[in-house]
Amino acid sequence: MPLPKRRHSHTRGRKRRTGWKLTAPTIVDCPHCHEPKLPHRVCPHCGYYAGKEVIFVEKEKERK
Repeated sequence: MPLPKRRHSHTRGRKRRTGWKLTAPTIVDCPHCHEPKLPHRVCPHCGYYAGKEVIFVEKEKERK
């Protein structure tokens, strides 16, 4: 297996890794309940997608 003859500098390795960045996920408001959600997915709070109820979500009981 080939090995490098000389050591690579820190700068050279870091230049190679400049594209390794995390991006924050895109968050949009649900048009039905106005809660934050990921785009193109069913809203986990109300269960609506594209103006239609896709899944039934039970509401949490009010705590006393």
